Amino acid sequence: MACFAVPAAEAIVATIVRKTVENKEKKFAAPSTALTADAAVQHTEKIPFSRKLRWLTNLLWGGSVLLAFEHIWHGEIVAWFPFLSAASDSEDFAAMLHEMATVGVAMALLVTAVWGVMVAVSNLLEKRAVVSTQEEQA
Repeated sequence: MACFAVPAAEAIVATIVRKTVENKEKKFAAPSTALTADAAVQHTEKIPFSRKLRWLTNLLWGGSVLLAFEHIWHGEIVAWFPFLSAASDSEDFAAMLHEMATVGVAMALLVTAVWGVMVAVSNLLEKRAVVSTQEEQA
């Protein structure tokens, strides 16, 4: 009914946070220097946190759009007010809120957990790259 609204709300918040982090990263970014081919191989750079937040926002926005399309397809979202067919009847409205509280929250948490695993794996790979670069230099 409206389970896509919860991940969409999280996507809005995550997008605002990502924009804020991007601005702070640009503000404190060191000026980049030109690297030669050999220096580029030896230099390992961490993925900025704003890019990792972009992964989360892409997952959330993509899932929300696909779910909204599915709800339009099944006639649960309509082009007239109140736009959600379940919002016109109080019994259906209660069922919609229950679905948002259970299914919507569960989907948002699952997507966030998957993103957390992605970030953890990325951090692990970054640490391995730094260690291997230090070993090669020694």
